[in-house]
Amino acid sequence: MTDSESAAARLAMVRDNIALAARSAGRPAAGIDLVAVSKTWPAEAIVPLIAAGQRHFGENRVQEAQAKWPALRAAHPDLVLHLVGQLQSNKAAEAVALVDVIHAVDRPSLVAALAKAMDASGRRPACYLQVNIGDEPQKAGCAIGELPALLAAARDAGLPVVGLMCVPPAGIEAAPFFALLAKQARDHGLPGLSMGMSGDYETAVLLGATVVRVGTALFGSR
Repeated sequence: MTDSESAAARLAMVRDNIALAARSAGRPAAGIDLVAVSKTWPAEAIVPLIAAGQRHFGENRVQEAQAKWPALRAAHPDLVLHLVGQLQSNKAAEAVALVDVIHAVDRPSLVAALAKAMDASGRRPACYLQVNIGDEPQKAGCAIGELPALLAAARDAGLPVVGLMCVPPAGIEAAPFFALLAKQARDHGLPGLSMGMSGDYETAVLLGATVVRVGTALFGSR
């Protein structure tokens, strides 16, 4: 197959899997955004997915996004760019200027930096608060016990918080962690759930994900 045919086939497979999981959960698949995580992939690998109809893409780092996406978005103005990796406070203004959705708001200092950047620029990307759902010391995200205070700070600062995000512990069943994040979102009145990656996105959809962040299943192995 050509690159375009291969990309279209992978995209169709992932979309079919999402639709099947959504039907099993009694949910409309139309309510679930598929974010193609294009970190480390060059623009040449992204274009075939755009041609196949994919519109939401995710990057981990602001610098990498700045190198690739202005040209891609100039050619395709309807693309939606997500920042899915950890964000340094000193990159907040650059992130606000570039992306449409920020998935990893995890501390008060970042809330303050984002609020300042949004007020200065007039751009207000949608925000997810990242929760360290497995209480892993090596991972980013706020502790569950700190979530109420972080959410209050974000709302007070005027951030457009739309939901919660998590990366569950590797190597063990993700379902309990997705269910716990979904409960936290319900408890705090947040509609969005950014959870699920290539190995577990179907489980995430079954448990309420509104956004899944899929890289390898769409782009192949690096």
